[in-house]
Amino acid sequence: MLLGMSHIFDQLREMIQTSGKTRYRIAKDTGVTEPHLCKFMQNKAGLSVEGVERLSDYLGLEIVIRPKRRKR
Repeated sequence: MLLGMSHIFDQLREMIQTSGKTRYRIAKDTGVTEPHLCKFMQNKAGLSVEGVERLSDYLGLEIVIRPKRRKR
């Protein structure tokens, strides 16, 4: 579901903004390049699964996948 991935990206952006860390520091610590991180923050680029994992771990986030609710 595309909404799910966009929601993950939105939450990552919000956590990056509120982390108190510079994009330079986040890039250095996670291995996500600073230019790509800047494009991601401007909503001009997405992230690979590996990039999502690195940023999530760094920011102390847990990504949970669970079954969808069944429609009645």
